[in-house]
Amino acid sequence: MNISSMLRKNRFSYGRVFWVSTGIYLFFTVVGLVAMYVSPAMNTGPNWDKIVSVYNLVSQVASILFFSAFYYVTLNLFHRLFAGKSKTFQFVKPAVVGYLLLAAYYSVSFYFMKASKFQFSVGNRPSEDEMTMGIMIFSYLISSLFIVGSSLLIAYLTYLRDERKHRKVLEEQKMQLEVEKSQANLNFLKAQINPHFLHNTLNFLYAKSLPYSTELSEGILTLSDIMRYALGPAAKDGRVALKDEIEHVRNVIKINQLRFSNNLHVKFDVNGVVNGATIVPFVLITIVENAFKHGDLKNTQTPIDIRLDMREGQMHFFCRNHKKAGPKEISTGIG
Repeated sequence: MNISSMLRKNRFSYGRVFWVSTGIYLFFTVVGLVAMYVSPAMNTGPNWDKIVSVYNLVSQVASILFFSAFYYVTLNLFHRLFAGKSKTFQFVKPAVVGYLLLAAYYSVSFYFMKASKFQFSVGNRPSEDEMTMGIMIFSYLISSLFIVGSSLLIAYLTYLRDERKHRKVLEEQKMQLEVEKSQANLNFLKAQINPHFLHNTLNFLYAKSLPYSTELSEGILTLSDIMRYALGPAAKDGRVALKDEIEHVRNVIKINQLRFSNNLHVKFDVNGVVNGATIVPFVLITIVENAFKHGDLKNTQTPIDIRLDMREGQMHFFCRNHKKAGPKEISTGIG
């Protein structure tokens, strides 16, 4: 991986890095000047002739440009390494190179500072008497560690945020594909059967079963409601009332409970006002059916937990199931 290839796919724009770096640099500059005024060791305050000199202004601009470029390259490089699932040792080389670049920058800066005899007056003695060479070198080392470390940390946190967004997009796309597949299967089913014939047949069976089995007649009636919702027309905008989708979910849960003699452990709670809200049909039932297919419904300790909350005009849907043990069911491509 070279820098030119990295810059073609940068995550951080130079403009944003430049302005953030400039803001931080100016902030610490102002803090330093304020500290000079309030420090009891200062007799005369900052030496403005030195501070406002052409040399100092040029050096400050050069520092801003250097750190902006440094952060721009290291942030994008570290982000590329994180995104590529690189090994730990692959981060060592750019970190060491960055550290050496900072060391070279500080060495050049210190050389020109000494050459220009730039210093602040502290009391009656020049600052170089107070700040020895060892202290300056130590401060540069710590500063370099902080800069390289902060670049690494920012790149890592940005990578984590990007990963969360990417997973969310993939989940939404997967859900959309499942909904579209269900809708396509439903449209095919509608084209193959006569809804009126089916409803009339189910109503006939319901009436005939009433004298013999209440449970059977209840199951037939529930199945009739499920088919009526599934085969019924949606609105022109392709949406249905949320309360109808919720009722459809309840019917599917009910028919499955009848199949397994009410031995399934499912909780379904609805909170908030759902009247007037609409939704794309079969979005909720697709999630619930997946939970029925893959979840362990007979474990009292881990029931399927389904919750729908309406808060401030927004729907929050939650469905959790404990994955059942054993081999997966062989899919027939239906349902």
